[in-house]
Amino acid sequence: MAPAAPSAASRIAIVTGASGGIGAATARQLAAAGYRVVLTARRKDRIEALAKEINAAGHQATAYPLDVTDRAAVDEFATAFRTVGVLVNNAGGALGADPVASGDPADWRQMYETNVIGTLNLTQALLPALTASGDGTVVVVSSTAGHGTYEGGGGYVAAKHGAHVLAETLRLEIVGTPVRVIEVAPGMVRTDEFALNRFGGDREKAAKVYQGVAEPLTADDVADTISWAVTRPSHVNIDLLVVRPRAQASNSKVHREL
Repeated sequence: MAPAAPSAASRIAIVTGASGGIGAATARQLAAAGYRVVLTARRKDRIEALAKEINAAGHQATAYPLDVTDRAAVDEFATAFRTVGVLVNNAGGALGADPVASGDPADWRQMYETNVIGTLNLTQALLPALTASGDGTVVVVSSTAGHGTYEGGGGYVAAKHGAHVLAETLRLEIVGTPVRVIEVAPGMVRTDEFALNRFGGDREKAAKVYQGVAEPLTADDVADTISWAVTRPSHVNIDLLVVRPRAQASNSKVHREL
């Protein structure tokens, strides 16, 4: 009989982009499930406040300020861990909604660096510790944008497609090792910052993304999906889970009550 997997209480879950939205919600849910959660993001004040909140609730959390695109900083961060149970690659985001003909190359580059290279950096640096755990899980939070194009989304679609392909390829390359690779691809999610950041702080443009949509997904909805996938038995791998609100049939087909 194979030995039982370590309990969640003895295992570390690292969540990138944990300063808000899906990352913060995922950190809360994994901590509630018994994981010792390590919160990473660039905004030190945000993750320290979240760690304080989680610890006050009787769970375990540590904040570690980190820019996932800084490989030297990521490598230094990884030296702190002998084993890691879960890595949630959530750091990312979208910039702009211009057509390919007029899109800002700097925005495209930044989206690729954060969504793809950031995921690559953390995954490469922590894969030995995930493997050493004997029961590791890599989660890549991609997007339905990585599975279907839409007008005005070229740069973001390209970046999220890169994240999707990274997850798919990694799964092929490490099969036979004690590490699962899970991809969760959310559709329309309303958070405090995603659309606002995408449109450079323009609240009117950000509001139009969700206009007339009765119930977009929430960060908690996506976090619940991630937590469920992570807590399946070790032999169960959720290769790809696409989650959308009922009102969204595709990236370009959304029911709006206007």
